[in-house]
Amino acid sequence: MGILSVLSLCLIYRINFKYRPTLSLFVFFLSGFVLFILGNDVIAQLGISKEAKIVLNRSLLFVLILGTVISIRRNKQGVNLYTVMPHGNNRIEFPNHTIKTLTFLGFGLLGSLTIFLPLLFMESTSFSQSLLIFALVFSLINAVLEELLWRGLLLSSLKKYVSTFYAVLVTSIGFGLLHLSIGIPILMSLSFSFGGLFYALVVLKTKSIYPAILFHFVINIGMVLNGWIL
Repeated sequence: MGILSVLSLCLIYRINFKYRPTLSLFVFFLSGFVLFILGNDVIAQLGISKEAKIVLNRSLLFVLILGTVISIRRNKQGVNLYTVMPHGNNRIEFPNHTIKTLTFLGFGLLGSLTIFLPLLFMESTSFSQSLLIFALVFSLINAVLEELLWRGLLLSSLKKYVSTFYAVLVTSIGFGLLHLSIGIPILMSLSFSFGGLFYALVVLKTKSIYPAILFHFVINIGMVLNGWIL
């Protein structure tokens, strides 16, 4: 994969300028992914707890972010990180109707909270302090970095060169598959792509990344407490 990255970098300057930024984005992301995998291999050898390894794994997402930022700066692209607060009274347009942003976000939050429903059927719902701390730390790091990477940098950049449909599709599938790196089976990882579609919809409709980070954070906490991460 590392050799593929180097060869692709050489090809960037041999192709039509129209496609160069997209290929550059892919190559630098791929190069960052190589470092991400190598870092995970190092983490796997450390004599630390599984919780600490997972947190370090999620922190390595910064390497992917760095690679993406380098590509964007090389191509002198502007990028919209959607770092504005949503306006609750604005109306969001759908094909046959509109809805207030605040109402839309309320439904999104309620949908995210359904992740806690399995806890109602557990024999014991008491959790240790260490598990709760892990849930908060993991969820915060994971939600912020993943949303910044997939719905901030990559979605915004790809939308400049391909249709919104393909930009959402590519980033959502990539988002799902990246969960393989924390030991989640491939079918479940692919199912997370639907979560990526949901987050992309939230970002594009509200023009803000913050609601997606909040929903992602809530869902991650639920996944930890349900025992789906550890």
